[in-house]
Amino acid sequence: MKPTEETATDEALMADAAAGDRKAFGTLTRRHLRRSIALAQRVVGNAADAEEVAQDAFLQIWANADRWRGDGTRFTTWLYRIVVNRAIDYKRRRSFAPLDAADEIADPAWSAETVIDGIRIGAAVDAAIAALPERQRAALSLCYHEEMTCAEASEILQVSVSAMESLLVRARRVVRARLQPLIRQKDGARS
Repeated sequence: MKPTEETATDEALMADAAAGDRKAFGTLTRRHLRRSIALAQRVVGNAADAEEVAQDAFLQIWANADRWRGDGTRFTTWLYRIVVNRAIDYKRRRSFAPLDAADEIADPAWSAETVIDGIRIGAAVDAAIAALPERQRAALSLCYHEEMTCAEASEILQVSVSAMESLLVRARRVVRARLQPLIRQKDGARS
């Protein structure tokens, strides 16, 4: 008995999509569009551009569905590689616009000072991450936001596991260094 589209594996659905099955491709899109947008947003910096990137990635996958080999590679690895590459290309073509701090929802129990500090720290972290080279930013996003292992993320970025670990070390070092003035300022205010 053939599994239904909702219970079929991503790889089986992609094989069906490669044979021209639009319904199977629609199921894949519904399963993975939101996470693809979130991943793209961490690279390009805003939701509207991320939606465009993710949609473009899915269009590319549909247009090239017949190239899917399914030779042991997980569909999500292939998908996220395409999303990251599309996001990096998009970012190179456009200038960065930081995430809107107004989108954050504050806890009503927090003081105004705590909220302002949180917004300032969040903006500093966003700016520090946005200033990273694309590969380091993508590595951070895959390993920390998408909670992938170094091995999974290294497949998507097409680097070795040791290269992925080096990207993460360098990215964390740069972010930490960029945040040091803010940390010192915050520690000085407590004294």
